[in-house]
Amino acid sequence: MATVTYVRTIKFVAEVLEEDPELLQAIVSNDDNLSYGNIITVYTGDDESITALTDDGMEELEQMLSHARRSSDEWNDFLDSFVDDEQLVARIKAKSPR
Repeated sequence: MATVTYVRTIKFVAEVLEEDPELLQAIVSNDDNLSYGNIITVYTGDDESITALTDDGMEELEQMLSHARRSSDEWNDFLDSFVDDEQLVARIKAKSPR
């Protein structure tokens, strides 16, 4: 395992991958969705934190999304499996899977 010297916030990862930040946050909110150690929680205050990803986490997430978008059915199944927020799922499904 390589030493992690920096991470990227979910917001920045969303910009780089041209993805919805809420979708990415929903996926990584369950740390079982990416390999152990790829999701980092950064505490910014007593009850405040942001989520960040390592390089490997960003790559893993990008591959996960790419595989899910192979067909509309796979994309819809992916959203139903990985995102608990029904309103977010509806909003994302309304957009094309690319």
